[in-house]
Amino acid sequence: QVQLVESGGGLVQPGGSLRLSCAASGSIFSINVMGWYRQAQGKQRELVARATSGGSTNYADSVKGRFTISRDNAKNTVYLQMNSLKPEDTAVYYCNLKLYNGRWQDYWGQGTQVTVSS
Repeated sequence: QVQLVESGGGLVQPGGSLRLSCAASGSIFSINVMGWYRQAQGKQRELVARATSGGSTNYADSVKGRFTISRDNAKNTVYLQMNSLKPEDTAVYYCNLKLYNGRWQDYWGQGTQVTVSS
């Protein structure tokens, strides 16, 4: 059983910062990818950032230089530090875990609302 628990969302003013956390529990295999997706009102879900168990990271162009993804493998936790937030960052953010044990399997957090507004 795999469960993802997210925290850290909320309301913040433009230019502010938030730090999202996602803790995974259950059978977490060594070959995995953890990341963050977001879905704004009326738009499709998009990848924000992801990090492999080997340490590689990648980001959407819209957040490069502002967001940082990091992992604590001992805690099976992934973080998303969001700085210089803009109104267009407003969305529901979802934690995602991809596990490989012969085939890739996807797991999702419940989503946390991030609202950037003055």
